[in-house]
Amino acid sequence: MDKTETNPLEILYQDAYLVAINKPSGLLVHKSPIDKHETEFALQMVRDQIGQYVYPIHRLDKPTSGVLLFALDAQTAQRMSLMFRGSQVHKEYMAVVRGFTEDASLIDYPLKQMLDTKEQKQKGITKETQEAQTQYQRLATVELPYPVSRYPVARYSLVKLFPRTGRKHQLRRHMKHIFHPIIGDTKHGRGEHNTLFREKYACHRLLLHSNRISFMHPIRRETLVIDAALDDTWQRIFKEFGWEQFIY
Repeated sequence: MDKTETNPLEILYQDAYLVAINKPSGLLVHKSPIDKHETEFALQMVRDQIGQYVYPIHRLDKPTSGVLLFALDAQTAQRMSLMFRGSQVHKEYMAVVRGFTEDASLIDYPLKQMLDTKEQKQKGITKETQEAQTQYQRLATVELPYPVSRYPVARYSLVKLFPRTGRKHQLRRHMKHIFHPIIGDTKHGRGEHNTLFREKYACHRLLLHSNRISFMHPIRRETLVIDAALDDTWQRIFKEFGWEQFIY
């Protein structure tokens, strides 16, 4: 886990209507019944840092880092939420995954809604299967001289992911579906690869990062592009693998 203990959080963008931060891995967006022991939340930290109430618009999984956007008033929050639901916000992610992927492809695979709490499961609540699509592009590959499972070497790809829909754990579940799980994913990934990255590269986080979002500003009506830099763990791994050109 790379949850930062330093304050303040990195603010990527702020105006009278919106504020965006670079959320560190390991930080929840807001309180959750799944992680009752957690005491720090991005929403509260941003509110305290800028001195005003903030409204959540979307979410990133706890282990995922990168661009996280909040609204500064209820009307903007409502407009942005509609834009997210209407696929008017373009999102890009970076991930390190097991194996050599295809150069580029579209994953069109419906996903069953995930239950949020144990109580829902105990009550027998079921959720529907939803359409889910993710475009991906391979940026680089690496072959490491470490045997994993039945293979004499370990192969990995650096990919950009472009979700067309916004289902819970969509990117993680889609990459698992095509047998290229994301490194560091303890729920949908492969333990032997996660162990290799922990032992050889001191990587104790999910290698999934929301590096960019772009959209038409709901008030100013101008295109806004917000980028989030990679943290130290990512940069160290990129240097080890010869992927320095993708550091920003």
